[in-house]
Amino acid sequence: MSYADFINASEDTDGVRFSWNVLPTSRIEATRMVVPTSCLITPLKERPDLPPVCYDPVLCSKSSCQAVLNPFCNIDTASKFWVCCICGQRNQFPPHYKDISDQNLPAELIQSFSTIEYTLRRTATVPPVFLFVMDLCLDEEDLQALKESVVMSLSLLPPNALVGLITYGTTVQLHELGVEGICKSYVFRGTKELETKSLQTMLGIGPQGNRQQPQPGAAGQRPGVNVGANRFLQPVEKCDMSLTDIIEELQRDPWPIQPAMRPLRSTGPAISVALGLLEATYPSTGARIMVFAGGPPTHGPGIVTTNELKDTIRTHHDMDKETDSARFSKKAKKFYDKLADRASNNGHVVDLYSCHFDQTGLHEMCGLPNQTGGHIVMGDSFNTSLFKLTFQRVFSKDLREQYNMGFNGFFEIKACRELKVAGVIGPCISCNKPGPNVGETAIGVGGTQAWKLCHVDNQTTLAAYFEIANLPGQPIQQGSRAHIQFITHYQHSSGQMRVRVTTVARNWADPSINLPSIAAGFDQEAACVLMARYAVARAQTDEGPDVLRWVDRMLIRVCQKFGQYQKDNPQSFRLPANFELYPSFMFHLRRSQFLQVFNNSPDETAYYRHKLNREDCINALTMIQPTLTSYSFNGPPAPVLLDTSSIAVDSILLLDTFFHILIFHGETIAQWRKQKYHEQPGHENFRQLLQAPRDDAQEILQSRFPMPRYVDCDQGGSQARFLLAKVNPSLTHNNAGFTGQSYGQQQEQVNGGAPVLTDDVSLQVFMEHLKKLAVAPS
Repeated sequence: MSYADFINASEDTDGVRFSWNVLPTSRIEATRMVVPTSCLITPLKERPDLPPVCYDPVLCSKSSCQAVLNPFCNIDTASKFWVCCICGQRNQFPPHYKDISDQNLPAELIQSFSTIEYTLRRTATVPPVFLFVMDLCLDEEDLQALKESVVMSLSLLPPNALVGLITYGTTVQLHELGVEGICKSYVFRGTKELETKSLQTMLGIGPQGNRQQPQPGAAGQRPGVNVGANRFLQPVEKCDMSLTDIIEELQRDPWPIQPAMRPLRSTGPAISVALGLLEATYPSTGARIMVFAGGPPTHGPGIVTTNELKDTIRTHHDMDKETDSARFSKKAKKFYDKLADRASNNGHVVDLYSCHFDQTGLHEMCGLPNQTGGHIVMGDSFNTSLFKLTFQRVFSKDLREQYNMGFNGFFEIKACRELKVAGVIGPCISCNKPGPNVGETAIGVGGTQAWKLCHVDNQTTLAAYFEIANLPGQPIQQGSRAHIQFITHYQHSSGQMRVRVTTVARNWADPSINLPSIAAGFDQEAACVLMARYAVARAQTDEGPDVLRWVDRMLIRVCQKFGQYQKDNPQSFRLPANFELYPSFMFHLRRSQFLQVFNNSPDETAYYRHKLNREDCINALTMIQPTLTSYSFNGPPAPVLLDTSSIAVDSILLLDTFFHILIFHGETIAQWRKQKYHEQPGHENFRQLLQAPRDDAQEILQSRFPMPRYVDCDQGGSQARFLLAKVNPSLTHNNAGFTGQSYGQQQEQVNGGAPVLTDDVSLQVFMEHLKKLAVAPS
């Protein structure tokens, strides 16, 4: 099996991709390898073939280890003991394994089940909670569309799920459910944050409040649950009709809006009330707060701008220079980060659905979904198919027809003594759990060997970074392997408590004598995504140019270490086959919206980085280096280089950037379509050519979350900029003899391709400079 096959098989079975599939044997050598020893792990990778295992996992008896029994453990079926592959501890099998034999092994010891999922005997005492937080400062069309989407979502929820409703504008309203004949709500001022204890007292749901005694058989009453919660959170099957009536009768915020003023929007206090309600009623329980925002917070704690339209909302430049427009930004970010800590400590998820033509404060609020694993959906309006279809997919089901949601997760990494965990980058927070595997330096969320995942689904992907702890002079035995185990405890949407265990093994090799073996195990795609997450993590604290210089230095060192060349001879430079694409990945990463903030708002930057830090390897790579497919009469659809040379007048291009799906018609194709040749008999081939990219685009649009923007454009049109901004500018106005002619005339001049008006360097110039720096004496 080649390494490429091994990498694909490992991703399919275990949801794991390592940057290096053969590990260096010492810390110094690992540092010289430049790209950290790290992996992308999708803890709940969809595996419909996994057998149901309805008993608790068998743990190692060593208190500092407690790894789970797995196929890599040595077992003695005669003596009924097993040796932990993580710590080497010898353990006795429990009594119910007495019938074990070489021919009769439990599922967790079968080699093909290196990933296995246990369904524990205990179940969650409370079903998942969904709390809708709706913005009323919208125009009539938007508000009506939002109300329809929320009412529709009630039919998509699990029937036993608890639901509640909060609305906000100038004030915050917490709606009481199940009150016959009237709409009753508690109104809170939008100018101040409410402490949880004050909220408990006011609502009569906390230990200090005057609890109302529920009527016998009251809807939603459960043993062991705070009885006051029943008034605000009820099972959707019991309150469906009354909640639908309340939502349909909602009106725009009545507070008058003066000319040239923004509405007073109390987003911060609304989220604070939502968190206080859940903290008082269902702490440490699977719950989801779904915040819908149609504009920036302008009232109370957490405001990002004033309510006067003359005060523009902050840009990256404003935040860098600390201008007057950015005067609220730091304080607001601190406020929302504090709310994020409260939510994540209780296992509550916060989603942000932000639909507005201007910014809505995502930059300040992004800590909420980033720490809790919630979704960010960004659009222009709630009255668009992009929002409506994306919102429906929040409640999608997996191949087993079960909701694709896991709540209140707990993720732990166990590793052999030669490896230590530097940290994890992804939608998680630290559990501050010390252990023998905690590394000295931190990358991302470090200083722990366990993390909390408030929400996890079958796409959630974490990046784990490791240190080699083995010191020089302590050789690792030849032929030994490094074992790593990923354990994910979570509450399934059905209420079951489950444990997913993935155990992997990788070979050790000494780079001083066996560098080709290590180089052969390099996964350039995973390495690119892992370095991208690392760079984005640095960009949160470092200046943009400093991060770009760091990316450049790392790339040069990789080329110096693994390239083949003669000193001071750039023409002799060659990279191994499995490193060839790595420089182009880094070139596109440097140009991407993850590191370049020019022409992006702070909200867009926060959104793009949020998605990069939670998607799997293929999706993240598509964000960094989009895919381009060409359709023409010369043959079947084929992938082409993301380059200006791929633009032809007689072809159609399909660009997938993950966030956008773009169909680009060459100039000749566009003219034929405008003359309606495809509607005439005898032009079936042209009709099929026009339809093929649309069918492929539709396939992507139907499955991706969030739904990408769909753009259909022609060469020379204004929306062609989406393609021209992404392609490698190998042909520009500087080297194409640009004379202001039509695209078609220019193309005839330069024999294929279309020039781009940019001063960016091309990949070819980038590679020339990279080769010169790589072959230069250190």
